[in-house]
Amino acid sequence: MKIDMREFRNVLGQFATGIAIVTAAVDGNRLGATISSFNSVSLDPPLVLFSLASKSLGIAQWKAATALTIFILGEHQADLSNRFARAGADKWAEFGDRATSNGSPWLPGAIASFDCTPFAVYAGGDHEIFVCEVEAFSTAGSMAPPLIFHAGKYRNLKSLEAGKMPPDDNMWLHGW
Repeated sequence: MKIDMREFRNVLGQFATGIAIVTAAVDGNRLGATISSFNSVSLDPPLVLFSLASKSLGIAQWKAATALTIFILGEHQADLSNRFARAGADKWAEFGDRATSNGSPWLPGAIASFDCTPFAVYAGGDHEIFVCEVEAFSTAGSMAPPLIFHAGKYRNLKSLEAGKMPPDDNMWLHGW
């Protein structure tokens, strides 16, 4: 059976995701890309993953990075998400040269961040899957709403009030 890629993408879009930006500095070049493929992998060791298109500009530099920082975007950061989703533009104008503790370029206003070192890179069809070990993390300290992407559009959470919690006997069901 041949799968229609556009239809497949539309169906995948029914899964709501958060939006993040990953940054790195390689050979004096600042890298930054918007991602919606961020996931936790392991608590021990603390591993996360994201993916980038294999044909992305600078994919070789991403693979050469020795440190990365992943910034989880808040609802107020759709413009930043759009800026770092574009190839070739000067994404870094107005941010200066500030860096995170691991030397990756810093971005303002994120609701959480993870300083990471590369753990493994895997081929995944038309993408490269980057698994990273978390060395440090931080949050903005407030319950700011996250930037959500669903069905091709940014979305807002209806409420930050907690929904139902899983029963205590399956607390690890969703990786908590």
